[in-house]
Amino acid sequence: MKKTCFALPLFVLFVSLAVFAKEEPTIVLQWPIDHPSIKLTFGKFKQIYSQAGQNTYIADVTIENLSDKAFAHVVFTVYLMDKNRVRIGDGQLQVSDIGPSQQVKVPFQVSSMGVPSSLSLSAKKDMLAGKTIPMKVISVPPGAKLKVDGQDAGFTPVMVRLTVGSHTLAFSKEGYSPGSTPLEITPDELPGGSISFEMGGLSRDTVELRDGSVLQGDVISVSMTSVVMRVDGKDQTYSRNQVRKIMLVEREIVQQPVVTAPQNRIQPVPKQ
Repeated sequence: MKKTCFALPLFVLFVSLAVFAKEEPTIVLQWPIDHPSIKLTFGKFKQIYSQAGQNTYIADVTIENLSDKAFAHVVFTVYLMDKNRVRIGDGQLQVSDIGPSQQVKVPFQVSSMGVPSSLSLSAKKDMLAGKTIPMKVISVPPGAKLKVDGQDAGFTPVMVRLTVGSHTLAFSKEGYSPGSTPLEITPDELPGGSISFEMGGLSRDTVELRDGSVLQGDVISVSMTSVVMRVDGKDQTYSRNQVRKIMLVEREIVQQPVVTAPQNRIQPVPKQ
């Protein structure tokens, strides 16, 4: 009887040590799939409550920022599936203030109708609808007037907040050709990015009239009463009172080589 009594505690102790000696299973997910910027490592799920087939689990999650940019706030939806890939539960996982290449560990609690076998991850769509991304807009040269989707956004360099989706950035500055560029903000865009736009110099003179119209061409002459401008090969004359502003481009004058006519030389007549 004594041997039996001592054998049972030894057996229980051995099983307990074996269980705790096992390496805890982990599940690794990356987001987004194409170009991962965040890595999530889920530790062992521990059941903390069960009633009427619904189980509540808790697990430690290590979040790693794989990018070289910091992000302030990200909300994920974590889906739990059973062994048949049927979704049996979901929960939210929020992450805030993680710098480049940093890691943070947070608890994750979720309820499911059954035993989870695998996980999947996605960004919560309703969080993306009003999501804005801060971005610095730079122009070369600086001081250009910026419009985002037709709305004034200040002068470069400037920090703007852009919603997820497609945008058009338009630049204008005196003495330079106006220009624009499309910009796509994706749901996985991280804060801290920037975009630079190089403006081209004007190749023709510009005359701005008082009615708001702008003409580009070659200014032929300016007098006390009129301005003559060549537009598309045709000379147009405007009253001085019509003109609000004239911008003349710098032109490089190339000296043409002087062409001299060859002199006629009298050839000597050979003696007979």
